[in-house]
Amino acid sequence: MPVAEDLLPAPRLRRIRLRDALGAGANAHEMRLLASARPALPLLMWWGQRANPLGKIPGLGWVTSDPRTARTLLNDRRLTVLGEGGVGHLWSQILGDWVLDLFDGAGHHDLRTRSRDLFTERASDDFVEWAWGDTLDIARTQLDQGAEVDIADLARVLVGRMVVTLLGLPVDSTRGDDAYREVFTTGEELARIALGTTANTHLPPDAIARAREIVERLTGHIDGLFNDPAPPDASTVIGRCRSLDLTLEQTKGLCTLLMVAGTETAASAMGRTAALLFDSGEQRRLLADPARLPDAVREGLRVTSPAPLIGRSVSEDFHLAGHNLRSGDRVMVLVWTADNVAGEFRIDRPYSPQHRQLWFGAGRHLCLGAPLARAELTAIIELLLGGGRPFTVVSRRYARRTLIPSYASLVVKRA
Repeated sequence: MPVAEDLLPAPRLRRIRLRDALGAGANAHEMRLLASARPALPLLMWWGQRANPLGKIPGLGWVTSDPRTARTLLNDRRLTVLGEGGVGHLWSQILGDWVLDLFDGAGHHDLRTRSRDLFTERASDDFVEWAWGDTLDIARTQLDQGAEVDIADLARVLVGRMVVTLLGLPVDSTRGDDAYREVFTTGEELARIALGTTANTHLPPDAIARAREIVERLTGHIDGLFNDPAPPDASTVIGRCRSLDLTLEQTKGLCTLLMVAGTETAASAMGRTAALLFDSGEQRRLLADPARLPDAVREGLRVTSPAPLIGRSVSEDFHLAGHNLRSGDRVMVLVWTADNVAGEFRIDRPYSPQHRQLWFGAGRHLCLGAPLARAELTAIIELLLGGGRPFTVVSRRYARRTLIPSYASLVVKRA
């Protein structure tokens, strides 16, 4: 149900320009990150400003960068993730048609109802402490002693640790952080299957076979854990799924989705928000007013919008914003553009109801792990500024050919 503020025009305080990629400011680095990940992405996000409230791009379908229209579309049950252009269509080719019900049928509602307590704010804070506590302590000591820390690499290790903790994934502990880097890389490899599917979510047979092999590597252990006669381990998602009476099929599906949705996006948000705090100078404002930490987290997620676009498919004809959308049409929400036209990174930005959590999607597919993402980003910012001193970026390198724009390396040290 829209609130009164939703009826007001969405704030558009910034115009996206391709020349934003020039220079050394926060906007320049963000645009270059997009281009390094997928060269056409900045052009799509720039053009998307014209899709306000709704426009059509030949070969891609309907697009919008208007936050109110985006929320309307994402809440509309005449749009589905199961048709061509939706994430459900892509993953059903890999996991099998049984996931169609899990993605958008009665099984989807049942799964979300049963699993909504998995990632409460409290549970998410506990997960971060269990999975990251020791690693963050080591990084904090290094920063306090004047050493350089690669935040992008640390983020990959931390995300790998989170996956191992949540999924109970067996790893060789003698390999140290390399074992967790490998877990992250495996999740990244799975997500990379979706590269090149912006215009067509049909996968070639070799990509399907490769994805299925990766899924088996990541979830092959679940059967044994799920059927363990011992009491469920509440520190893992699998244990909690057992406690919530989810089926084995639901549990494996949920774990796979967590791997895809929570690896690259989490690492991307951590590295890019760290860079934004430095590039914008906002870290000093945050040091002067630590109570704004939740605002910094929200701004980091808004500006980075780690999942820059969301695809859907029209399941039945309807009329919206002066246009007739036909069954089978593709719809693309340009989340990054919708969020970034609201203005540059600023931790004292007033709350914008039109943009509320749009970076996590909306409606029945709102990101289930949103509290965990906020807890993870909070932990990274606290690490960077926990000593009460600002940090400086020593060097950076953008990741190339990735589904989610991110830093390959972001080396920082205390100023």
